[in-house]
Amino acid sequence: MQAPALKDIYDARPRVYRALKRTPLLGHPLLAAETGLEIYVKHENHNPTGAFKVRGGLNLIGSLSADERRGVVTASTGNHGQSIALACQREGVPCTIVVPIGNNPEKNAAMRAFGAEVIEFGRDFDEARERVEQMQRERGLRYVHSANEPLLLAGVGTYALEIFEDLPTSDVILVPIGGGSGACGCSIVRSGIGSHAKIIGVQAARADAFTRSWKNGVRIVGDSAATFAEGMATRVTFDLTFDILRRELDDIVTLTEEELAEGVRLALRATHNLAEGAGASTIAAAAKLRDRLAGQKVVCVMSGGNIDRNTLRRVLGSALEQS
Repeated sequence: MQAPALKDIYDARPRVYRALKRTPLLGHPLLAAETGLEIYVKHENHNPTGAFKVRGGLNLIGSLSADERRGVVTASTGNHGQSIALACQREGVPCTIVVPIGNNPEKNAAMRAFGAEVIEFGRDFDEARERVEQMQRERGLRYVHSANEPLLLAGVGTYALEIFEDLPTSDVILVPIGGGSGACGCSIVRSGIGSHAKIIGVQAARADAFTRSWKNGVRIVGDSAATFAEGMATRVTFDLTFDILRRELDDIVTLTEEELAEGVRLALRATHNLAEGAGASTIAAAAKLRDRLAGQKVVCVMSGGNIDRNTLRRVLGSALEQS
């Protein structure tokens, strides 16, 4: 695997923009007032699948060879799966997605609505991924890894191009990290165009294998990924994205489950947007780091809005109980 370059991200744009439009980068006065920051939100939750990953799926599936178009298989907790399912539907490619048992039911329904076969297996994403790798060998399908795919990273990176085109004077970009594709896209574009913006990753404290690996320089496997922010819920690091972020990422911050929940509530009251745990994590992190970020232009990537109703009830209910 070779990491994509800036040129690869520019080359991905025609395939990505056949199916979606640029997403807005907006300032929200209420959010600025609550955080005390000059803060902007990149609304990837406004994409057709409600998440940034659709960009990667469109680029990769749109680039498949004739032989690979016999069928693809992948593992997902939802947003990556929706990305691949939508792109496969557009390209007429059969698609199978393995999700953990008990996965977000609304994300499962969305994947099926895009025409994918959805199989539930394993206690978490990583066990689902191991099942996919077995299925790939059994069926001879094109296995689409959620992170170790240069074409995925190049497609995702198109949102970073939009950020720097709309706000070239950005000082800090906060990006959620699960597999790391979103942070990689930002890093590749930042370095490719010669920007001095800092890229800061955000993780759930209960799923911090990447954080501990990045800080210690030794890749570890976590015991669990027990966070409601399923977009961050992985116990491992991945070769391609970890190698890029080991060199390119400037810092990382972890959030408790309550801080993640407050991010969802903050997104609702200060931006009037519905964000899932991972998607709202960046504005929660900005609030947590407000003293350090003061006086800078801060961009928060709202990576997705696909929170299910039961989780949203719990998040809002905890706020009501405290008030």
